[in-house]
Amino acid sequence: MEAVLSVVLILSSLRSVLPSSPYLGIAPKELKYFAGEVTACRDGSGTFKKDRLNDGFCDCPDGTDEPGTSACPEGRFYCRNQGSSPELLFSSRVNDLICDCCDGSDEYDGYLKCPNTCVKDGSVVKESDDDNLSIRNLNDFGGENNRSDDLFQRIKELRMAMVVEFALVISLAGLCLRSRMWAGRRRYR
Repeated sequence: MEAVLSVVLILSSLRSVLPSSPYLGIAPKELKYFAGEVTACRDGSGTFKKDRLNDGFCDCPDGTDEPGTSACPEGRFYCRNQGSSPELLFSSRVNDLICDCCDGSDEYDGYLKCPNTCVKDGSVVKESDDDNLSIRNLNDFGGENNRSDDLFQRIKELRMAMVVEFALVISLAGLCLRSRMWAGRRRYR
């Protein structure tokens, strides 16, 4: 019974880690490359079938078969970022609990719900003037500063998390030493 439960748990967790679409993380101009039933690794090291695309296992050393997962260290993830500029991420940033794509597409495993901040956060803002939709570039208004401010805020949060973890480790070490001292005193009474 425990073995069956373990298998079900593993399969359900694996399913949540795989992307909903096999084409997630692929740039639109590269979709034709993956259209065939069999696709070659870009480095020429081999081929893989369509069902191996984004399956969570690295079949190509260059990461060609895993653009939407973090299985291959050499892979790249394409963020569409609709409403902003698309960008390429290292595949190690996929499902790392940090929203790297402004549309949140890099965090699809369900552990983190990323809000779509492409219009608010990106380099494009939509405004309507008398039923006319105009788009203006925000780079002139400090869009780059917002990114560095966000990065600085993340660093501060990580530093705080490290301090809390360090305090917990010290507390646990103190509790262990204290319990050993009490156990030693009880033995000699």
